[in-house]
Amino acid sequence: MDIFISKINYVLYFVLFTLGFYAMMAKNNFFKKIIGMSIFQASVILFYVSMGYKKGANIPIVPESHNVDVNLFANPLPHVLMLTAIVVGVSTLAVALSLLQKIHKEYRTIEEDEVLNLMEEE
Repeated sequence: MDIFISKINYVLYFVLFTLGFYAMMAKNNFFKKIIGMSIFQASVILFYVSMGYKKGANIPIVPESHNVDVNLFANPLPHVLMLTAIVVGVSTLAVALSLLQKIHKEYRTIEEDEVLNLMEEE
């Protein structure tokens, strides 16, 4: 039980991941799919940031003249990559919402089945 409590953040990330994936796959409303995609992306980002955490670690900024144990420092690569993923996620969300606005303007609905039926009729 102690291991479960110490790793509760990973369980929560898995729940968010599953919720986002379910919303993307099972919902017919495009807006709900977009929100599911954002939840999915956030869970992956939180997971990678948690994986990069190192208890008792310092930031990796040390003058070259110091001989210091490298194991005392956190690896900055996962955090830097997730900053990039956040920017990509926000831009993806913006493009998806603008496309959703165009779909609603053209078809007067944001339900996937209705849009597909209207497209087949054209």
